[in-house]
Amino acid sequence: MRVLVSGSHGLIGSELVARLPGAGHEPVRLVRGHRAAPGEARWDVEAGTIDSGALDGVDAVVNLAGEGIAAHRWSADHKRRVLASRVEGTRLLAEAAAAAQPRPSVFVNASAIGYYGGRGEEELTEESAPGRDFLADVCRQWEAATGAAEAAGVRVVLLRSGIVLSPKGGALAKQLPLFRLGLGGRLGSGRQWTSWISLDDEVGAILHSLGEEGVRGPVNATAPHPVTNAQFTRTLARVLRRPAVARVPGPALSAAMGAEMAKVMLLASQRVLPAKLDATGYRFRHRELDPALRALLGR
Repeated sequence: MRVLVSGSHGLIGSELVARLPGAGHEPVRLVRGHRAAPGEARWDVEAGTIDSGALDGVDAVVNLAGEGIAAHRWSADHKRRVLASRVEGTRLLAEAAAAAQPRPSVFVNASAIGYYGGRGEEELTEESAPGRDFLADVCRQWEAATGAAEAAGVRVVLLRSGIVLSPKGGALAKQLPLFRLGLGGRLGSGRQWTSWISLDDEVGAILHSLGEEGVRGPVNATAPHPVTNAQFTRTLARVLRRPAVARVPGPALSAAMGAEMAKVMLLASQRVLPAKLDATGYRFRHRELDPALRALLGR
């Protein structure tokens, strides 16, 4: 397959582009800016433009682009950018895929388990209803923006990713310095469920979605065994051989990040299961947290 990848310089996109050739695919990066290097095509989401030949000969599209959700406090302006970058970018790319001749056979679009909102102890599958907070609303609109591709007969996969674990970036990379100093600790009560996936399996789920015709619609990209925040804290500390007895109270998180961001990003409980990946035969490399962290951290 010739695979067009947006967000190709991010944590997930970089790993995907590196692994595509080994899986027998040719990556094409969709990039911003004035010049495109060999193996790249250009687009401008704000202007609503994409290179006329960007989808020539493309068999699959993987859309990973979007403003960093946790890059800043949630001001009204930042929330607007988060929503617009996902919805407008996805709509532009979906419409281009629908208009291409021939069309790509599959469109894998990033989404997130934020779709479900905070749900306590409830086990969540792809059939579960959406939540009602800011991230849930972003995810609903983000997924709906693929409509043009689906209406044109392209197989659309909505990849609802959990917390992607890698020492190269994301949440784990931010936690490691404190935990290595023995200053890590649980957040709030620690009872909230954390649904995670290793970077290896995140990319594996994308490759599985590209090649497996039976995969379509919402797909939870999470490991089969979510853990509570307290369990995650204990496990990471044990792998690093460091204590982790601290606790960051909810009010302190709210003061540091803003009440809404702390509640939705760190204190919401999401116990998400990868029902569709399991049903379609995906073989997880990392099903349990302890061996996943040991592999990721060379332990």
